[in-house]
Amino acid sequence: MSVKVRPYKRGGWEVDIRCMLPDGTEIRERKKSRVSSKQGSVRWGRARESELLVQQQPKPRKEVPTLARFASRFLEHHCRANRQKASGIQRKESILRVHLKPMLGRKRLDEISNEDVQRLKRKLKRKAPSTVNNILTVLSKLLKVAVEWRVIDTLPCTIKLLPRPQAEADYWDFHEFDRLVEKGTDGSPNARLVVLLGGQAGLRMGEMIALRWEDVDLERRHLRVQQNDWRGHLDTPKGGRRGVVDLCDRLASALREHQAHSRLRSKDGRVLCREDGSPLTERIVRRLVERAEHLAGLPHKGVHALRHTFGAHLAMRGAPQKAIQELMRHADLSMTQRYTHLSPAARQSAVRLLDEKAPPVGDIVETGEAGFGSL
Repeated sequence: MSVKVRPYKRGGWEVDIRCMLPDGTEIRERKKSRVSSKQGSVRWGRARESELLVQQQPKPRKEVPTLARFASRFLEHHCRANRQKASGIQRKESILRVHLKPMLGRKRLDEISNEDVQRLKRKLKRKAPSTVNNILTVLSKLLKVAVEWRVIDTLPCTIKLLPRPQAEADYWDFHEFDRLVEKGTDGSPNARLVVLLGGQAGLRMGEMIALRWEDVDLERRHLRVQQNDWRGHLDTPKGGRRGVVDLCDRLASALREHQAHSRLRSKDGRVLCREDGSPLTERIVRRLVERAEHLAGLPHKGVHALRHTFGAHLAMRGAPQKAIQELMRHADLSMTQRYTHLSPAARQSAVRLLDEKAPPVGDIVETGEAGFGSL
């Protein structure tokens, strides 16, 4: 290593720096000194030599955890720290345990490649596209959190979701729903309210279980959807979207009768409860609906078909899409549009526009007998 100083041809001093790296690589740099004196230029050159040696030192390799090791940090410090819903955390835990750890758990996060993602898709070929996309979404979010926390520098792969056709909503038509209410729930106040809360208020199963009398206003004929019960955990409704649903006659009467005459009294003010006053569970609600379907002589469609029935019936009666979206508390209109094709009223009113005699936009219409020539 050496630092030589010689006069610069245009005045001042030129500093010639030579240094050798530990691997035998020689670095040479010749620059005009920023200092006017010779001794000052020597000192400047030695300082510059030290800078070059530091810059060329190999950077210590960042220790990158495997997916299996990082998974617990992701769940604890991202999902739980951000107070995600208990159901969502449980779903992510299950996806990591059942699908991602067995396939990618031993790989460092920065080693997960596009080919690894394609192998994962191939392994999941028997799963529904929506299930595969849920798994890929968890993997994508985990990697993005790792980048945000500077565990890895960049995303190591590109994750493309599978195309997913819009599923048809399974629902009961008008006469089937009437049969379900009248014949399927005879003698069971809980079953009757479950069917009506789903089919005529659009409540999800957890929202039915969590509904309290303080959220029901029979005078103003509406109920507030404030909470969701998931396996005993009370949380906000899906997407955090609370809302108010107006009560139709049949549901209002059923709630009023249940409140006045039911022998079931909840310990914490819930509308639906067991004989001992404890809340219903998801398993009990599913059994109530299955039994109602059986008694009514209808095929099994499940609890969520009741919510679809609410949206479908509104669309078939010609309700505006925006009103359906608000009543069902959909995040965006695309969810509501699943019911659009069920509305003959909307289709008929659109076609009737062709029969109207209003002139097309842009045509000149004569509004009086006198033309411009009479002015």
